[in-house]
Amino acid sequence: MKKILALLLVIVMIMGLTACGGNDASKDDVLKIGVIQIIKHDALDRAYQGFVDELAEQGYVDGENIEIDYQIASGDQSNCLSIAEAMVNDGKDLIFAIGTPAAQAAASKTTDIPILVSAVTDPAGSGLVASNDEPGCNVSGTSDLTPVAEQIELLKQIVPGAKKVAVLYCSTESNSEIQLRLAKEAAADNGVEIVEASVSSSNEIQQMVTSLSGKADAIYVPTDNTIAAGMETVSMIATEEKLPVICGESGPVKNGGLATLSLDYYDLGAATAKQAVKVLADGEDISKMPIEYMPKDSLKYYVNKAVADKLGIEIPAEIMEAATVYE
Repeated sequence: MKKILALLLVIVMIMGLTACGGNDASKDDVLKIGVIQIIKHDALDRAYQGFVDELAEQGYVDGENIEIDYQIASGDQSNCLSIAEAMVNDGKDLIFAIGTPAAQAAASKTTDIPILVSAVTDPAGSGLVASNDEPGCNVSGTSDLTPVAEQIELLKQIVPGAKKVAVLYCSTESNSEIQLRLAKEAAADNGVEIVEASVSSSNEIQQMVTSLSGKADAIYVPTDNTIAAGMETVSMIATEEKLPVICGESGPVKNGGLATLSLDYYDLGAATAKQAVKVLADGEDISKMPIEYMPKDSLKYYVNKAVADKLGIEIPAEIMEAATVYE
């Protein structure tokens, strides 16, 4: 009887050890995803939420079979670099970088861990990939290249008398430099002159916008993270000076811009999540995964009716009928 009891005890112990080992293996199966976001504002927040929601839709749920480490760099490039280095040292399975500075930081710290970027206007132009068609490295993702020409045309539709348009952007963001070039090309086709209005930090926004009174008839804000984060300041001064602000995306319109024709950053993040599944689950070679762009038919109008009323501007009916309107 004692031998039988001893044998049973050994079996129980072995089963217990096996169960413990199974739990460890389960933990090893949890994929670690690091997320670096350059700054907190509506568009980038929506890209992150679209990414998380689509991952869950695809069966990858934070806290279950994936572990998401979400870090915001507060607009500081040195913070991006520190966060990226920590994520590399932690052995993340994938890094999702939101915004060009975050993407550049991640790419500078690893050539091995797959990096997917989003809210980056031109990954090749920003030095992240060899080619947007075939990256040739550990970086791919989605571009938020906005329809700059169509947005300048929208400005002329809403403010037909505009002759001089100030492009307000941060000179430290390569994505904005790219959009400035596109705006200059579009301006030539629409009979307007571009006035460059660059700042090097958010501290200069108020003074710069104030200085545009009498120098410009309207302001164009590209998809610039620094300006987007300071949009309430831009709106306060621009509205007082009767300067309409056409924006590169919907977040700044919600926060005081006049209007835009823009992609939806939630959809952008969701598209990046689908790429993540291809890399993590299907073993797709990221170096051959093209940068993805949102289709033209996904663009939407956004209008801030309260700002239009303050400026005394009547938005064309065909735009209002198709627009998401902020009151």
